[in-house]
Amino acid sequence: MRFLAPLCGDTSLRLLRILILIAAALPLAASASAQPRADLSARVDSLFAEWDRPGSPGCALGIVQDGRLAYARGYGYANLDHDIPISPKTVFYIASVSKQFTAASIALLAQQGKLSLDDDVRAYIPELPDYGATITIRHLIHHTSGLRDYLTLMLLAGMRLEDVHTDEEVLDLVARQTALNFAPGERHLYSNTGYLLMAEIVRRVSGKSLREFADEHIFRPLGMTSTHFHDDRTMVVRNRALAYARNEDGSFRLDVWSNFDKVGSGGLLASVEDLALWDLNAEHHRVGGAALRQQMLERGVLNNGDTLDYAFGLVIGEYRGLRTVSHSGGSMGFRAHHLRFPDERFAVICLCNLGSIDPGALARRVADIYLEGRFPEPPLATRASGPAPRGNAAGAAPAELPAAMLAEFAGRYHSAELRVTYTLAIEQDRLVLHGRNAPPATLESTGPDRFRAGGVTLRFVRDASGAITGFVLDAGRALGLRFQREAD
Repeated sequence: MRFLAPLCGDTSLRLLRILILIAAALPLAASASAQPRADLSARVDSLFAEWDRPGSPGCALGIVQDGRLAYARGYGYANLDHDIPISPKTVFYIASVSKQFTAASIALLAQQGKLSLDDDVRAYIPELPDYGATITIRHLIHHTSGLRDYLTLMLLAGMRLEDVHTDEEVLDLVARQTALNFAPGERHLYSNTGYLLMAEIVRRVSGKSLREFADEHIFRPLGMTSTHFHDDRTMVVRNRALAYARNEDGSFRLDVWSNFDKVGSGGLLASVEDLALWDLNAEHHRVGGAALRQQMLERGVLNNGDTLDYAFGLVIGEYRGLRTVSHSGGSMGFRAHHLRFPDERFAVICLCNLGSIDPGALARRVADIYLEGRFPEPPLATRASGPAPRGNAAGAAPAELPAAMLAEFAGRYHSAELRVTYTLAIEQDRLVLHGRNAPPATLESTGPDRFRAGGVTLRFVRDASGAITGFVLDAGRALGLRFQREAD
């Protein structure tokens, strides 16, 4: 007891005993509050009851409250072949929820003085074309670069995502694009290309892959031992969940691209326990300090001064009158959502391995339960759901042209940017598009020289004589792709 020697007198001894009693009581208090009230957990568990059974995929849930992981549970199974249940330690592919970690890596490099967010992207990736306007790293972060989405381009080019594609092959596809969706900073259009390029910038600036950099500067410092950017398709991952889709008869089938290893736009494998540690960094700032968190919440601004709700891989919004910071992710049969209420020190992390589950809706319903009585606004009314109405923008049925009028559109059309040739043919009096590694798509006329199939529209181009010379294709996140008609 020599450490007591500097203290003297009864008052000091009494004070010491009080401090010892308080210290002894703290772990008990923390332990007693480690789980929510039984009624709260039961109400939360009921939200997942549909999947909480043998033979069903499901979800892992993590609830962060007041600086700790307050509740964590698994519902359903991570692997149906071997009857392995989901737990808070199960590792999921979290798709676009990964983007905040890519953005954080770029922000940390900026903190280190190794790059500026306003640098021209071509200073680091000179193989990108000069589009006549500067694209900055900041444009990439906020999806305002105008760069066409590489995943959309891959599908249009017939590059199946389940096949093996090198990083060089995908970067070459991006570099072949001769035009942008729009001028940098003019619009916000979600594009995975920006975050793919940010991963490459991390590699070229730091000399380390995004996986290595994030592990050294984010994951290991936070104790996120089950998290990594999955850039090696052959790697064995402990506790990994497989993903599933539902068949028409109610059974399940695998829905996983085991060869897809592109990172930056997605690619992160993580558990809810690990993601809770990242969520808590928003409060204790162990990685990057308060400056990193402030940077992560910086919203994009368009050229006209309009402020976006998109920050650094995070969406700034509100739910029922409370401020939120969130992001969703979905790829293959994996679905993920991270929802944080910063003013309430509350967050929900929901990771699922069935494509038909909506983790964002589940996260909001969990928040409804935990934050009951704290919302300024009542619960949102349930909206009627059903198939979207068909027809053109005016609501009328698409026009059906006779085969004789469709014949002039038939032929072969080539895109140098995609290195792919499409064939348009008349089949059963309809114009049908055939692409590489894609099912035939029946085109519907939407106006003079305009057709559509699903989310793809074709606008045919004629020369001065009126002959068709090609078409311009728009496909959601990839606009203005030009196809040239080949000679018969």
